[in-house]
Amino acid sequence: MPKNWYVVRVQSGREDQVRESLDRRVRADGQETVITRVLVPSERVSEIRGGQKRVRERKIYPGYIMVEVDVPEGAGIPERAWFTIRETPGIGDFLGDGDRPIPMSKRDVEKILGDFEHKEEAPKLKIGFSGGEAVRIKEGPFENFEGSVEEVSAAKGTVKVIVTIFGRPTPVELEYWQVERV
Repeated sequence: MPKNWYVVRVQSGREDQVRESLDRRVRADGQETVITRVLVPSERVSEIRGGQKRVRERKIYPGYIMVEVDVPEGAGIPERAWFTIRETPGIGDFLGDGDRPIPMSKRDVEKILGDFEHKEEAPKLKIGFSGGEAVRIKEGPFENFEGSVEEVSAAKGTVKVIVTIFGRPTPVELEYWQVERV
């Protein structure tokens, strides 16, 4: 039997709790061979708050989980598996066409699973600045200078800021945590 992935709406902020609850319910109902995996797509994000570097998990699709179901050829989700999923507390409904859940395309599944399985890599930097934004330098030799962001390099974790020194615009490359919004 082919396995299809379905997207299910859940209560936002409770994705992990709902996933655990669904896993327990699947085991209790003996549905492990039909409902094979339940995922909450997330990524690790590194950010600086209050001068401290923190790494946290960020949900890629808040309010949704993915469920892999073993479906008979040419049929929909087996009725018993459908009720196991739908009757789990915190679960809303399947994404689909009215009452009929629509499986995710193979391309979308590969993209999301590829991102999910590579999440053990170094966390991504969360740089909350964009080009043209006004900022103030809060640390370093240009402390308290104000300027505008010219370029953001997430790969290096740097921000290029244009500051005015002696009446001339000068580009300064800084770590992203050395600047703040004005």
